[in-house]
Parts: sequence; C-alpha cells; structure tokens
Amino acid sequence: MLKIPHLIRKLWTSFAATAAIYTLTVGCTAKTDVDQIFVNGDILTMTGPKASYVEALAIKDGKIVFAGTQKQAMTLKGDKTKLTDLSGRTLMPGFIDAHGHISQYAVASQMIDLQPEPYGKVMSIPELLKVLKDYIVNNKIPPGTLIIGNGYDDAIMKEHRHPTAQELDQVSSVNPIYILHASGHMGVANSLLMKNMNITYDTPNPTGGIIGKDPATRQLTGKMQENANINTLQYAVTQLPRPAESDQYKSLQAAEQAWFANGQTTICEGRSAPDNIDHIIEADKKGLLKGDYVILPDYDLNANKLAHWKQFYKKYNGHVKIGGIKMTFDGSPQGKSAWLTEPYLIPPDGEKQGFKGQPIYSREAAYKGLKAIFAQGMQVHIHCNGDAAIDEGLDLLERLKKEKKLTEDMRCVLIHSQVCRKDQVPRYKQIGVMPSWFPTHVYLWGDWHRTNVLGEKRAERISPLKEGLDQGIRFTIHHDSPVTPPDLMTAVYAAVNRKTRSGYLLGPEQRISPYEALKAITINAAWQWGEEKEKGTLEKNKRADLVILDKNPIKVNSADIKDIVVMETYKDGKQVYKK
Repeated sequence: MLKIPHLIRKLWTSFAATAAIYTLTVGCTAKTDVDQIFVNGDILTMTGPKASYVEALAIKDGKIVFAGTQKQAMTLKGDKTKLTDLSGRTLMPGFIDAHGHISQYAVASQMIDLQPEPYGKVMSIPELLKVLKDYIVNNKIPPGTLIIGNGYDDAIMKEHRHPTAQELDQVSSVNPIYILHASGHMGVANSLLMKNMNITYDTPNPTGGIIGKDPATRQLTGKMQENANINTLQYAVTQLPRPAESDQYKSLQAAEQAWFANGQTTICEGRSAPDNIDHIIEADKKGLLKGDYVILPDYDLNANKLAHWKQFYKKYNGHVKIGGIKMTFDGSPQGKSAWLTEPYLIPPDGEKQGFKGQPIYSREAAYKGLKAIFAQGMQVHIHCNGDAAIDEGLDLLERLKKEKKLTEDMRCVLIHSQVCRKDQVPRYKQIGVMPSWFPTHVYLWGDWHRTNVLGEKRAERISPLKEGLDQGIRFTIHHDSPVTPPDLMTAVYAAVNRKTRSGYLLGPEQRISPYEALKAITINAAWQWGEEKEKGTLEKNKRADLVILDKNPIKVNSADIKDIVVMETYKDGKQVYKK
C-alpha cells in the first residue's frame, strides 16, 4: 500500500522540479507585470566570449528581470507595461566610463572653446588670438576680468607650437589670460596673469612642474606645465565670480547629460580636488544627479583626507562612491611631457635634443604616496603615459605587493599606459594590475606621434590592445574627457581600426574586434569598478542601465563605428536621454 507521506513527497518533488525549469526558462518566479519590454532589435547581452543576442528584455523596478525569447517575455506583460519596439536598433548595457573628468569637463564647458578639428575650428595661432579678442569685445569684458580658454592643440594647429605670453598680450594687456592645452597638462598665461601671480623669470619651478623660460631673452614664455599648470588653474578659480546658489550645479548637470548622450550611465571623476568631491556629493544629496559617480581623489590634494574618504570607498552613498585614489606619475605624450626612456623625436619648446620628459615625483615620494594609500586599504589608479612612467608604476606596485601592502582584493589600474613596450605588457598580469588604454590617441594624434613625438616604431605601440588580449590581460578603454569629448564610440572605432585622421594605418597588429572593444567599455569596466555583479551585461537581476544605438557596432562596416548614434539611454530603468 502506498503511504500518504511518500505520495506527498513525490508530488512535491515533481512540482518543485517543474517550477525550477519554469524559473530558469522564463526568468521570473511568478507572473508579474513588468515596467517595460524591449523587442524587435539586436539585443546584445555582452555575456560570454562571443557576441550573443536575445529576442526580448524585460525590466522592473530598475532591474533586468528577463532576457530571452519574445514569446516568454510577453507572458510578463501587463496593462501598464510599456512595449518598446527597437525597430532594428541595438540595445546593449549602458557604457561605463573607465576614466574621465566630469568636473573638469563641467568647468571647461564654461571656458572659451579653442579646440581644433575634428571637434572645433581653431586651426592656427592667429585664429586663436581672434577668438579671444572677439570674446572680449562681443561680451564687453571689463578690464581686470580673467579670460580662460580651453582646448588649443599644438599637435593639430598649423604652427605646431604653443602660443606665447607675448602673443596673448596682443589680445589684452589689461585682462589676465590663461589658455589650457587639450591635454589638460599644460597651458599658457599672458604677462598680466603671471604678474598677478608674482611669477618672474627667477621664480623656481614648483616640484613636479615647469615654468616656461627663454634663456636667450630671459623672458617668461607663459607656458605652465604639470604642477605649474595646476597651480595656475587653482589661482584662476579664485579669480572667477562664484555662481548664484541656484546656478552652482547647472554645469555639472549639463555635463551629466553629455555623458548620457554618449550612452554612459556610470561616470568617472578621475582626479578630484576636495571641493569638487564635496560639490558632487552635495548635488547628489539634493537629488540633482541621476548617474552613478565613481570618484578618484587626487592624492596630492587629498593626502590628509584619505581616512575621511574611506567611508565612501567601494560602496555607493546615494549615487556616489570612491573608486580609489589617483596619483599622476607623468604628463602627456602629445604635449611632450610624458616620461620616456628614449628621447622625443623632436623636443618640445624650450628643451634640447635628447629630452625624455621627467617624472612628477621622485621614486621615494611616489613610493611613500602609494604606501600611504595602501595603508588605508584603498586601491590606486596611476596616470602613466610614457614607458619610463609605466616602468615606475609597475616596479613600485611589484615592490609593494612583495611587501604585502598591495593585496589581492585591490584592483589597481595604470591609466593610459600609452607608450607601452613589448616587455612591459606581460608584467601587468604578473603583478595583477589592470591597464586602461586610450586608443583614441591613434585616431586623433597618431600622425603627430609618428612624425613629431615618438617616430614610427614607438607610435605603432600606442595602446597595444591586441597584445594585451593575447596575453589574457583584462583591460578597459576610455575617453579621458575633456581631453576628448565624452565619446566612447570613437574609442571603440580607434581600437578596431587604428587609423589616424589622415587615414594612415598605425600599428595594425594591435587591432581588436568590435566585440572585444565593447567589452572594454561594459563588462571589463564594470569589473574595474568592482561592479561586475550589477552592471556590464544584460542578465537577470542586473541593473537596468541600458543604451540604444542606431546601428550595431559589431555588424556595421568598421569604418562607420565612430558615426554610430546613441538614440536613448536608461539609468536604473528610467530614460535619462533621448535624441
């Protein structure tokens, strides 16, 4: 005779198995009215080693609740569910900013635009001077008011040199003027600004910085490099009028919209002063921000506040967290202030043949800084552009790992890693450090690097993505905005094509597939920030951070990738941008 408890147990086991199959298939444990269902497009999940697609994606309460067939998705549709027809467009995870500077972008957007092509029109020094003069006249700027321009680029302008203080004096002798280079690592001041700052020919260089001087004439050139540039910018901020309280967050909100318009839902503040950190935190507390912000406090400006910032480390307070501490070991390759082991092909203004750039820290100072950061249990992002700076970063991290200061839970990053030698690539994996490469350099400045900065052989190795991929190195790519606009599709284009603006194929052996390039701005970037369980792929229970593109980067002709348009962006299931 069949015992009742045994029968119940059999029936229960059968029911549980059926329920488990249903759950795995449908992706939801019970019928629920989801908020939105996306269908009829390329829904690129970014899961696995190759591109994979699903027919439908359903979201509810800011999370993905289903990714699978359209038939199964429609069982989750309720009366209030919004059904979105993608009409053949591409839906994929929201892009993740691995390295940018949103506060600097917000400030730069208020400056006079001096960018050359392809983002601006200032292609010569006379044109630059005219833009500044016109701004003063058209806006009736009174004497004494500081004038700041941003984005001039000697690599692209006709003269291939920096303007001088004397040329800026032609614009105005009664207004202090500062123009910031596209790299953000240097700028040029006019004579009045230097006078106001008490800078003379005999003023010594600040530690980690250079004040431009012409020994032949014993005149200041006006050029401020690295920490001299930082000091000038900090002075300039004190001279600018403070915005009304009602306006003080508007530039940050506008910058956030620029990130959303480029498909990014997680935003990096990549080298931040205490005031900028406080500004972002206060804006978030007021409910003004929608994106997630990962902040890297600048070590030099926050050395006494590391313990204070630890409370925000790796965990969001609202929309804000600290992702690590930023150190800067050298400057810019296109600006010729990166630290190299071999000389620049043509030295920069004011330097002799054989110039290799220089470090911002002594080795001992860099070691002490890293040790102080690790003592707080926080990871570090180190700006290293030249191969000498990369050597320094790798050597010091290896030393601190042996000393057990650098621990396995820390995901340290060498930012840019541009002029990367073949022997350096395997060391990233050996030490356990991640490169965040900047392939947009190949497109924007590849011609300049070939002919003026590095020469052909070294220029071919800028951002060696394929070599890193072949050696099993997980990496991200970035835009470094405002060095470029916050545009990751151009970074993907450059990683896939490696063509310069003139059409020259630079280092073709370092090209990677569109899918691998997209991983570098989705799942790999999520991993960099310790958020791979919540972001970076389209999977059940992950955040509904989404971007809709007009075309599929994997399917279009690779030459057209940079022209792909972001149509919509969603943060936590809410639309934050629509073209």
